[in-house]
Amino acid sequence: MRKFITAIAAAVLFAGCTTVDPVTGERETNRAGTGAIVGAIAGAAAGTLAGGDDRRNAMIGAGIGALAGYAIGSYMDRTYLNLRERLAGTGVGVERVSQSQIRLIFPADLTFDFDRDSVKGQFVPTLRDTGSVLREYEQTTVDVYGHADSVGSDAYNQDLSERRAMNVASVLMQGGVIRQRLIAQGFGETRPVADNSSDSGRARNRRVEVYISAFQG
Repeated sequence: MRKFITAIAAAVLFAGCTTVDPVTGERETNRAGTGAIVGAIAGAAAGTLAGGDDRRNAMIGAGIGALAGYAIGSYMDRTYLNLRERLAGTGVGVERVSQSQIRLIFPADLTFDFDRDSVKGQFVPTLRDTGSVLREYEQTTVDVYGHADSVGSDAYNQDLSERRAMNVASVLMQGGVIRQRLIAQGFGETRPVADNSSDSGRARNRRVEVYISAFQG
């Protein structure tokens, strides 16, 4: 398993400097945004100099304050209700995992064409809208996890899950989620939620999950 935590600056730099064509689903370079993303990465790097968790320091460096105490529950309540309202009828699952965490589930068949990593053109607006909601609730971290079924080699499924997670993260950035809050990671076929021996089970296993967690002090 390869994690993007240590390489997230370079990885999301690539994602943030590209756009997904809503008609063809192809990736195109967004040269106008390159300078802004590079500047964001430089600012994030400055925030890590004190040591400790890179993302935490990067968020503090970006001016995002941490939540504490009773504020966590009410903040996440508002985030959850807003996401439920905005994503109603889209097919995206919205679950409250705990007082401090929310999970979004994007079924692969809804989000991607078969064996492709580009977000479907018709789903891009929904994903951007998700990003716009998350932009409003900046005191959260956003972890994007890609998953695959067991068809194909382990290495292929790992790579596909990583690319899908990266592309979902890219569109969330287009919706306004800043890079410092994001981590994208692929798990391949290692975390099934259903039996891979059936079509329906494999369909459930092909998914991208987004975990939204309170940024705590």
